[in-house]
Amino acid sequence: MIELIPAIDIINGQCVRLTKGDYDQKTVYSDSPTTMAKEFETLGFQRLHVVDLDGAKSKHIVNEAVLKAITAETSLIVDFGGGIKTDEDIEKAFTAGAAMVTVGSVAVTNPDLFMGWLEKYGAERMILGADVRHGKISINGWKEDSSEDLLPFLKKYVDAGVKNVLCTEISKDGTLAGPAIDLYKRVMDAYPELHLIASGGVSSKEDIDALDAAGIPAVVFGKAIYEGKIDLKELRSKELRSK
Repeated sequence: MIELIPAIDIINGQCVRLTKGDYDQKTVYSDSPTTMAKEFETLGFQRLHVVDLDGAKSKHIVNEAVLKAITAETSLIVDFGGGIKTDEDIEKAFTAGAAMVTVGSVAVTNPDLFMGWLEKYGAERMILGADVRHGKISINGWKEDSSEDLLPFLKKYVDAGVKNVLCTEISKDGTLAGPAIDLYKRVMDAYPELHLIASGGVSSKEDIDALDAAGIPAVVFGKAIYEGKIDLKELRSKELRSK
């Protein structure tokens, strides 16, 4: 069974979702990300994906206090991303309770720094963020497109020992238009050893079933939860039955 990872995106301390990464297309779903995290834990989820959207935009961690609150008040395994650009940022994230960090922009702009973190913290605690728009890796809160093509970008880091990759198809994110299954299949065909986390476009249980059938190891989803498109109790019970 595919690993199910609910998502909490944070702006100004609130739980929000963007459409296609556009900060001008923002919907606020809760004033308390910690309360949302507790609800996910009550439903039996073990993992949580937390994104500091202010941090991604500002190029440094901003919502450290929210991360601290979530990890202090739940036992969820939290992976945290957004604004991790320096040694100080990554230490802040781990000190605040993150079990893993998701790093994308630095892997593009400063490969040596990313490689140093991979060696220092280990592959199990590092998730390579590979956010794709028009086939290119996007960085800095999806505000900029790099010249990096997805598969060669991944190869460099898979060869260096990366095991976890979070791949978002930006054109799908927050749209409820269905996930980019063909994209994820290409990644898995090229690197079957990866723990690939699909992200973007999930709108229903059927979308998750399709990812599962395609052999995708894990999925992050958010807007479908907040818009009531997915019954989390049903989804969670299916996950438990399959184990």
